[in-house]
Amino acid sequence: MSKKTVLYLSYDGMTDPLGQSQVLPYLRGLSKAGYDIHLVSYEKVDKFKQHKKVIQKICDEANIKWHPQDYVLGGGLKTTLKQVRKMKKIAFYLHDLHHFNIVHCRSYISALSGLELKRKKGVKFIFDMRGFWADERVDGKIWNLKKILSRTIYNYFKRKEIQFFKEADYTISLTEKGKNEIESWEEFKTEKPRIKVIPCCVDLELFNPKNVSEEEKANSKKELGITEDQFVLGYIGSIGTWYMLSEMLDYFKILKKDKPKSVFLFISGENSQKIKEQAIKKGIDSKDIVVKSVLHSQVPLHISLFDTSIFFIRSTYSKKASSPTKQGEIMAMGIPLVCNAGVGDTDAIVKKHHAGKVIEEFSDEIYQLAVNDSNSFNREDTINGAKDYFSLEEGVKRYLSVYKAIHE
Repeated sequence: MSKKTVLYLSYDGMTDPLGQSQVLPYLRGLSKAGYDIHLVSYEKVDKFKQHKKVIQKICDEANIKWHPQDYVLGGGLKTTLKQVRKMKKIAFYLHDLHHFNIVHCRSYISALSGLELKRKKGVKFIFDMRGFWADERVDGKIWNLKKILSRTIYNYFKRKEIQFFKEADYTISLTEKGKNEIESWEEFKTEKPRIKVIPCCVDLELFNPKNVSEEEKANSKKELGITEDQFVLGYIGSIGTWYMLSEMLDYFKILKKDKPKSVFLFISGENSQKIKEQAIKKGIDSKDIVVKSVLHSQVPLHISLFDTSIFFIRSTYSKKASSPTKQGEIMAMGIPLVCNAGVGDTDAIVKKHHAGKVIEEFSDEIYQLAVNDSNSFNREDTINGAKDYFSLEEGVKRYLSVYKAIHE
């Protein structure tokens, strides 16, 4: 076998939390398995200054050659096109130096460069799609199809999407639902693309309930002003475009009737005032809302404070291909979930592993049934489900099987 060299292209930054949880751990595992990895990522200037040394250390220790680029904020389409051209230039420059066997592209922008590298230099191309990106832009109301420019860009990426699937040596989908959707398309009736399902995985060494002591939990609750007799409904992560804060607060109102001493704890970098303002509009006392931003390493401790965890995600076409990172983290910590149906494989996994309650519709009656339900959760099954489905080790094995399949 020839030398195993890989170019990994990401339009996301490694100094962002997503890069640290959903890129570097996999690359570390692939590097350990003998792949010589070069990583190109686009970094926001402020975060790069703040975290550069930490990320560089991680890369150096894992023998990953990191080639960070400036991510330019603002400037619209013109700036994006400039950055796309720059990525292509860097990809070809690095290939001329290192002769890559594989170009592994995270999402659609990076895949533009990867496809060209395959066509012109014969490099094996992995399309790590991460979701139906162009449709996410429409569903998230970032692109308005009534506007000519948005419609033109959308149609361009939908054409490219078919090319990515047809010409990729392998496609990675986060969900079985996403894979089934692609295979149902007219373009793939005769020949299906090679697709491997790898969800957003979790470091089970970090997200391990055994690592959290009762003393740590008690101290954290005290710090947050939460008393031992209060029931804690918890949410982790940003809220952004997709997460349904209004409906989650409605659920909390119903919970509060049943358990008057309940508190809603948000482990999030979101503006606490915004969350509290929405709560007050719904007649919820702002004292019952606690918002705390913590480092990634402190997330397991804070999840362990939850009696129940919740996330409601807007169920749209593009969400068939979504895998919420928080699901694996919560299940690994053995905390019951309340989530909604219609988002990737989320509901199927929750039901299969008795990980909590799936909401089929957003109404007070359904919320009340969920609050009263004590039979849908089994802690041991939930933790084992996280090990089976979301383990980082398992994710690395699946990536390795793809690398070997196209390299041997």
